[in-house]
Amino acid sequence: MSDQLVSGRASHSGPAADATGVVCDMLSIITVTYNSRHEIGACIESLPLELFGRPVEIIVVDNASSDGTLEFIREHYPRVIAISAGANRGFSASNNIGFHQSRGEFLLFLNPDTQSNRPSLEHCLRRLQNEAGLGIISPKLVLANGEMDLACRRSVPTVWDGFTRGTGLYRMFPRVKWCAGYNLTYLPEDDTYPVGAVNGAFMMMRRRLLTQIGGFDERFFMYGDDLDICLRCGKEGYKVVYDGRYSVIHLKGRSSSKVHKVMSKALFTGTKQFYLKHFNPKNSLLIRLKYEVLFWIWHTVAALTATLTGSKTARPQ
Repeated sequence: MSDQLVSGRASHSGPAADATGVVCDMLSIITVTYNSRHEIGACIESLPLELFGRPVEIIVVDNASSDGTLEFIREHYPRVIAISAGANRGFSASNNIGFHQSRGEFLLFLNPDTQSNRPSLEHCLRRLQNEAGLGIISPKLVLANGEMDLACRRSVPTVWDGFTRGTGLYRMFPRVKWCAGYNLTYLPEDDTYPVGAVNGAFMMMRRRLLTQIGGFDERFFMYGDDLDICLRCGKEGYKVVYDGRYSVIHLKGRSSSKVHKVMSKALFTGTKQFYLKHFNPKNSLLIRLKYEVLFWIWHTVAALTATLTGSKTARPQ
């Protein structure tokens, strides 16, 4: 990692351990930033110094921000391990950089536009400690207006789920399972249950699980990485769990229509990439063509719906 500049402590390639072989930190929190100067401070300040009497490690990997994000962190938060990725390497690659620099027994991949709290972190950690079959967990993510961020619990979407999402049917019938499979809005918000996937804004897991599945797939630049990680976790026999009894704030960004188009295209590219990886492993030309056509239809319908409704939400969910 010669192209990375690290501050906060010396670089190492694996979890540091004491003389007994016990990993030093309880939790390593890994955050990837890109022009996040105005939101990263509140994120860091919401994180505790320790959990259950063991240190919490905070690692920020910056993807060549132009707004002084890295310099801001180094000046105001010296306890944070601040790493320059050297370029905008994307979400998955930079998460892997943070993972290889970390030393926690548990890992939390956390967006810079989140604000956490001790009870939620402790609860998720306690469940991971006590439930052997639990692989990845997320609490409820709550938007600035107090509403639930629907993306924090998802199925692995089918073509039909994509259609209901793109056409807005899920909004008309949010409690009907047949129309609400994408974001599982027919299930109670304040309960806990296994889901297909959680949002990459908050994914807590055991270190050994991420090691077992080989880290993030760096072919996913911006979107699709969380679906990929969750599906691979399930294939290893672990559950992905949503726990709505605890919550974390997610100040999910909105953008102009110009940026919306760019982000929307990135979403559909990443999701299509996910489907081609997991549901076309032999790279069949016929199956590839099927998904190319289906995603073109999905993207076109979603763009038309957004235009008609005036929605400019850059995020996918």
